Amino acid sequence: MPKGIRDKVAILGMGCARFGERWADDADSLMVEAYTEALADAGIDTSQLDAAWLSVAFDAVNIGPSGIPLAVALRLDAIPVTKVENYCASGTEAFRGAVYAVASGAADIALALGVEKLKDTGYGGLPVRTRGTMHDMVGIVGSAPGNFAQLATAYEAEHGVSRADLKRAMAHVSVKSHDNGAKNPKAHLRNRIDIDTVLNAPMIAEPLGLFDCCGVSDGAACAIVTTPEIARSLGKADLVTVKALQLAVSNGWELQGSGWNGSYMATTRIAATRAYEEAGVKSPRSEIDLMEVHDCFSITELVTMEDLHISKPGEGWKDVLDGLFDADGKIPCQIDGGLKCFGHPIGASGLRMIYENYLQLLGRAGDRQRSTPPRLALSHNLGGMPNQNVSAIAIVGLEDA
Repeated sequence: MPKGIRDKVAILGMGCARFGERWADDADSLMVEAYTEALADAGIDTSQLDAAWLSVAFDAVNIGPSGIPLAVALRLDAIPVTKVENYCASGTEAFRGAVYAVASGAADIALALGVEKLKDTGYGGLPVRTRGTMHDMVGIVGSAPGNFAQLATAYEAEHGVSRADLKRAMAHVSVKSHDNGAKNPKAHLRNRIDIDTVLNAPMIAEPLGLFDCCGVSDGAACAIVTTPEIARSLGKADLVTVKALQLAVSNGWELQGSGWNGSYMATTRIAATRAYEEAGVKSPRSEIDLMEVHDCFSITELVTMEDLHISKPGEGWKDVLDGLFDADGKIPCQIDGGLKCFGHPIGASGLRMIYENYLQLLGRAGDRQRSTPPRLALSHNLGGMPNQNVSAIAIVGLEDA
């Protein structure tokens, strides 16, 4: 395996727009909102940017097929702008492009920005993605809730978990995230809920009820990255550096044999193993202080705890109920409210997750700040469906962590 990029790149500044139903704002406005915060945080001028990456997944109506809308919205100075898309991992993909450019020496300071005006598509969930009228891009016909409900039933079958126990654990995931989101002024949904509300909610796809599913939102998030040396020359003292960035993409084997039982995400397991090796993490359960994972559905967060090698196989639901991932637990997960409370404007989600980890590492997260700031934080994206997907892992931490 290559040596990786550990501590070769520092986050100079980050910004995040308020997520929600932003009917009165266009995509340009959301990009500017996130960028303005990031630029002020970085303490630089637009003229100092050497390259930029824009992540958008579905929003061709508002953004179009190129990076030009980012250059126009931010008045970038004729620098290269690359538009990327990798399903729900698109935001982390943009971050990866900017980070790799700096690590390679191709750019001194680079920008990554993700945006999506998903509400403008008119869909209650994710829009349909096809390469023609008869060919589904994901390789399976069905809704996202329906496909992730199958993940839940496969998990039950593989590990002998009762439906009642699994539903209680999934409900705890949702209640925990809503408690956290209530403290976050940039979250879309800020209402607290209780276990009974979750368990008695309308069913979407058994066993996933209404509160087991994340919402649909508009949003944008932004990161500016550079080398640690340049960051220090610009007056930055407490540096958050990139410890690992890994991406694993399914080659379709899940659908081509009997090796996969449907109860886990193989790409997440692979990406996590590579990321820990790159970051020098030997025991993720004891070394990772904070997590933002891809909680498109409550079952996804629960299963991801095992795929990230935090929980033992078949015991993630127990760790959830024991409060391990609560805001006051040993390894808080979705301390900002997660996709459950922010919704999932796809191009922005990965960067929004890194933004929260960045704030927590610097002790700047306000009412939701951990009393003891973390030193190492992980974010995880999962794109596609359980049977074919892409997983992205970003580990960031204090420079000396």
